[in-house]
Parts: sequence; structure tokens; C-alpha cells
Amino acid sequence: MTGYALVETSYPSDLEGYRLALRRHLASDPHLDRFRGRHHVSTEERISTDAELMSALAGTGGWNLYGWPQQIGGLGGDERHRGILYDELSRAGLPVPEPHLLLETLCPAVTRFAPHLTERYAPAYLRGKEWWGQCFSEPEAGSDLAALRTRARREGDHYVVSGQKLWTSHGATATRLVVLVRTGTTESRHRGLSMIMLDVDSPGVTVRPIALASGDNELAEIFFDDVVVPADHLIGEEGQGWTVAMFLLQYERAMYAWQSASVALRRITELRDLVTSLPGPPPDGARRRIGAVYVDIVTLRARSSHTVRRLAAGETVGPEASVDKVLLAAAEQGLNDLARDLLGPHFLLSNRPEVQAWRAEWWYSRSATILGGSSEVQRTILADHVLGLPKEHQR
Repeated sequence: MTGYALVETSYPSDLEGYRLALRRHLASDPHLDRFRGRHHVSTEERISTDAELMSALAGTGGWNLYGWPQQIGGLGGDERHRGILYDELSRAGLPVPEPHLLLETLCPAVTRFAPHLTERYAPAYLRGKEWWGQCFSEPEAGSDLAALRTRARREGDHYVVSGQKLWTSHGATATRLVVLVRTGTTESRHRGLSMIMLDVDSPGVTVRPIALASGDNELAEIFFDDVVVPADHLIGEEGQGWTVAMFLLQYERAMYAWQSASVALRRITELRDLVTSLPGPPPDGARRRIGAVYVDIVTLRARSSHTVRRLAAGETVGPEASVDKVLLAAAEQGLNDLARDLLGPHFLLSNRPEVQAWRAEWWYSRSATILGGSSEVQRTILADHVLGLPKEHQR
């Protein structure tokens, strides 16, 4: 592949060689220093800067292109390469770019069911030139996606999409949206769903950012008013949307969990250093609390590493991936509650950028047990489909 200074053809099969070379690069490239320790005033600014980091990594050796198929602009390898990337970025004090969160969730499913779309659009995504939003939930269809009402009707070589989506991840800044729509009857439930990709700048698309308690526009409400979408933007066959969604969720559970664990290991170290830099002694029990949260993060990492290896081996990860989601929510909330408690009054009153960042992350962590499927639903899935426990009415 042309245009990259340090592309190494052995890295797709040499994980340790890739890890060591990436580590050396992240430690020695002075152009990456501007991404370290930055604090942003808005979601839009943060994602834009993260996209610049993606572009920098791609342009100096294709480091973030390993782990992705060559036909979509990658350099080969598998999920383990991507896990190494997230580990080494965090180890080097660099952020894991936020566009990678949905890249991990959406790109494998689109590649599996509509490879022509990732061949067309994923190269720009991998290089930080665009990113996508995930449009699933609706005002009356959150955890129960089979009840969604946003409709797509076929008219010749196009679909016409009408409806409303809520809590759309990256919806405020995305270039394209992957939308779960109804192409069958309401009574057909999950059998009448389809998945489609559309451009945010299409006529009839209205995006309304949703400001979180922190003030950040992490999510958006999106309206579709007779949006015309080419039929070849369908992901999979018509009526196959539920199958696509279930395939997608295993990556949302596994790769997102690995990313989050990588970041959490960096953040808990940063929190320790921040607490020790504040005047006065650390709060009583600080070491014990830090140790307990660290154990939660390592537990998440151990579990998600098993899932990542299964994905890399080409296995389909079923309902047991809900374990990853439950552990992720506990680790994320535990880490941010730890920051709240150890920082004490500084957490509420300090204007230091690093403390403000912890406040914003704490607010967002409140949704960890709800977003992407509530913890209650995940435990029910595990009880019914993994443990084989009696149904609730039989207990």
C-alpha cells in the first residue's frame, strides 16, 4: 500500500513485532505530543482532535490500520491488533480516539453484510476523515428494539425513511448513520426490521444534539422526514436487520469493553497521581479503594480478552457477551465514583482542567448501566440464555 512510510508486511501475522514497533513509534514521534494531556471544551472539539490523531497514526505507518481487512483500507490482521493499539495508546499517555468506539461497533457488521459500503466509506473512517453514528433507540423503543417504528418503504431503487431516533451515539457529529428501521409490519416485531446506512446531510434529516449534565453533546435526537436513501445502502437483506444487530452487538460488548479497560487502566494511574498532587494527605482508605477498582478493571480485561480472542478466531460470540457489558458498567461507574470520593471538595469546586474532565466523565458514567442495553436486561439474558435458569414466572 502506497503513501505510508513504515508499512511492515509481517505485522499482520506478528503480533509481538507489531506491539513493540508501535510502542517505539508512540514514544519517539514528537508530532504526537500535542495529543497528550489535552482537555477539550466540547464533544465536537474532542472528536475532531481525536480524528486528527487517527489521521496522524495512519499517515506515519498505518499503525491504526492493522487489524482491518485490506479491502476496506486496512493492512490486515485481526481484532487482537486493534486491542494492542488501544493498549499501547493508553500506555503512551495518548487517548483512544472516540471515533474508534463506533468504528469497532459498526464496521465489522457492515463489512460482513454490506462489504461494498465499507469498501466505499471505511477507508475515510479509518483515517479520521469521517465517522458514523448508531441509530437504534427510539422514544418508545429503547431496550425493546423489536418495538421500533422508524419506517423505510421501498420505492423503486430507493428507500424512503421516516421516523425518529433518540440517544444516537455520535449523532451530533457523525457523517453517516447506521439506522435500524422497520420494513415489515409492526406485528412482525424483529422479523420486520432492516438495517440501512444514510448520509447525515441528506434532505429530510434533522439532528438535535442532546446536552448531557456535563454540557457535552455526546448524543443526539434525529428526525427523518421522507429521507431518500439508495437501495444499495441496505445492510444485509431486507428483513435481516435483527440478524445484523445481533452480530453487531458482540463487537459492542467485546471490543468496546477492551477499549474501555485500556483507557481505565491509564485513568486510574492518572487519578492516583492527581490525588497525591493535591494538598493534604490522601483520604482514609484511598489505597484500598484504588486496589478494589483496579481489580474490577482487571476482571473486565480478563473477560474481554477471552471474547476478543474468540472474535479473532472467527467465532460468533452469543449471549454470553452480556457478561462483558455487565462488568464494563461496574468498572466504569466504580472508577468514576472513586474519583468523586478521593478528590473530595476538589471534585465539586476545582477549575483545574483535569478535575473538570473527571466531573464530566462521572456524569456520563451514570448512564453506563443503561446505554447499550441496561444491566437488568443483560442479567436476564444471561439467566435465560447462558445459565438456563427458569423463567421469572416459573421461579
